[in-house]
Amino acid sequence: MNILIVGTGYVGTTTGLVFCEKGHQVTGLDLDEKKIKALKTGKLHFYEPFLDGLLNKHVTNETIKFTKKAKKAIKENDVIFICVGTPKRSDGSADLTYVKNVAESIGKYMTQYKVIVTKSTVPVGTADLVTKWIQESQAEAIPFDVVSNPEFLREGSALQDAFNPDRIVIGTTSEPARKIMRELYQDFSCPILETNPKASEMIKYAANSFLAMKISFINELARVCDVLGININDVSTGMGLDNRIGPQFLKAGMGYGGSCFPKDVNALIQIAKENETTLTILEKVVEVNETQPLIFVEKMKQALGGDLKNKTIALLGLSFKANTDDTRESPSLFLIERLLAEEAKVRVHDPIVKITGPTEQFQTIEETISRADALVICTDWDEYKNIDWASIKPLIGQPYLFDGRNILDKDLMESLGFHYVGVANH
Repeated sequence: MNILIVGTGYVGTTTGLVFCEKGHQVTGLDLDEKKIKALKTGKLHFYEPFLDGLLNKHVTNETIKFTKKAKKAIKENDVIFICVGTPKRSDGSADLTYVKNVAESIGKYMTQYKVIVTKSTVPVGTADLVTKWIQESQAEAIPFDVVSNPEFLREGSALQDAFNPDRIVIGTTSEPARKIMRELYQDFSCPILETNPKASEMIKYAANSFLAMKISFINELARVCDVLGININDVSTGMGLDNRIGPQFLKAGMGYGGSCFPKDVNALIQIAKENETTLTILEKVVEVNETQPLIFVEKMKQALGGDLKNKTIALLGLSFKANTDDTRESPSLFLIERLLAEEAKVRVHDPIVKITGPTEQFQTIEETISRADALVICTDWDEYKNIDWASIKPLIGQPYLFDGRNILDKDLMESLGFHYVGVANH
């Protein structure tokens, strides 16, 4: 098939390249000229492991091309995937401006039947809105169908998830569209759930919100375990061995972040409010997540004499998790904001991410921690797990080590002379 991917972020680019591997001809459409120029030369404008090799392969083979020309791209492709961003508004709802712009362009430029597939994470009822926006933009009535086909990719392992999905969800009431979608996904061996668009849209929000709930649950439980002197890792392991629960997303830490969980949880809460109901559990999930980094600030203040003013704090990790350059809603950035409010001097390091602002960023871990009063691990990069702590300990001003991801061995750190504080890691 000839497939158009509108939006060349990690979801759009990954989706397009997987379809290339399945034998389809793909076009990536984006209005950002800088992104298009980079992609045309086989260069990603974001970090995602293993994706660059596949991009180079299909750019070279000309099985994928990139363009800014919406009119030509829409006319030439039969299936159009909408993969644009749906950022969070101030009230927590999803901003559908980009989705609407795409829909209006499709309506304006289409000349024959199209299947429009919404892969962006969107509120329940968006398929109806997309249909309406397309119809209102058409000069004459041309048939089309809108399908909801949510993505379930994890940043840092998007390619693996795209090739080996747990499930594929197809939301449509149109038999012609359903037939095309079945053909598109015929080479995938996972379960395929066919439902209506509203249920499909809800599945995405429900899945992400449930995973976020597991994270906040274990983090809140860690607060009790900390008081009782219980190792939360043992509790997580014991819970995870129950196959009704599973071990995923039960690792205590500094909270969730990224482009999906914070946005999707808040959007679902807002959807409930707009329909005059309340999701009290999810409201608590957000509260726990937002307060989790504050616990570390308080622990640092206690350890360093009750005051962080003029103390040098070294943070390792800026992305919200390892193997991505995404800092959206990252606990690290929230922690930096709180530390600066306490008038601390903040130094940062990350293997991929570069930031500007009132912090000092260094190229090496050694420079970052040199003469620091405390060290905080914020992201679970392998680079931090594999540090030779014995050799770099003399560089640190004071041996206070706060492990916000529980990635280090507490007994080993203490044997090396560190004052080690994890997340209920007793």
